[in-house]
Amino acid sequence: MTIKAVTRLFAALGLLLGAACHPKSKEISSLQRKTAANLVSEAQFAVTMRKNAQAADLYEKAAALCPDVAEYWVELGACRRQLDQRAAARKAYETALGVYRDAYAHDGKEAQPLLEQVFVLALLGRVDDARKTLAKVREAHGDNVSVRNFTEQSLDQMLADPSFKSNAL
Repeated sequence: MTIKAVTRLFAALGLLLGAACHPKSKEISSLQRKTAANLVSEAQFAVTMRKNAQAADLYEKAAALCPDVAEYWVELGACRRQLDQRAAARKAYETALGVYRDAYAHDGKEAQPLLEQVFVLALLGRVDDARKTLAKVREAHGDNVSVRNFTEQSLDQMLADPSFKSNAL
């Protein structure tokens, strides 16, 4: 599995996981979720057009509407990183990490929030913490296919990928 495929897999799974409400957040209406999804669609188009400032604004609005969707925060961080706004990117990535931690603490049965934490920790440059979290997820969810497929070698490949590096801090 290529790094781009792994990144896309994390992104897709993050969106699915993000639909689960953040335990501390206020109730988010279906209209807010639909509005955020539309903003994200526009942001994705802006990214393909290399309009990162516009995309960052759109992701920021989506994340404000649905703060429990960690993927919005990750994408916001990536846009801000592309704009060389490192402090703002760090803040967005740290928010995403908190959402994934809360999602795992809320359920604890799904491995994906822990795998997502590995990804975000790596984006934050906290590689040792990413490796520790990967070991934790392998111990707790070793029977999960996604966990078995995401090895130390996969992590190393992801860290070495130029597209990952361009978004990492």
